[in-house]
Amino acid sequence: MITVKVFGTQPPCVKCRELTKRANKIAGKYPGQIEVKHLAALSSEGDKYGIILTPTLVVNDKVVSVGKVLSEDDIEKIVKKQMEVKN
Repeated sequence: MITVKVFGTQPPCVKCRELTKRANKIAGKYPGQIEVKHLAALSSEGDKYGIILTPTLVVNDKVVSVGKVLSEDDIEKIVKKQMEVKN
């Protein structure tokens, strides 16, 4: 299972919502293989990754994007790479 965490503001800003939406769309292409979570940047979980800008995208406990909304293609490439590592 690939874990995708989107750290953003609470309530979520437009960019944070969009990144979460795109991540969920990619997860829908791979049923049962990707779990997407939207989390508050200002939380103990956010502190764990040293979040200072939002949105921040974390895939399998690795920060992969900070302060921008990745395209669906970019998110999918990152996720597919993680799937290859797992196999």
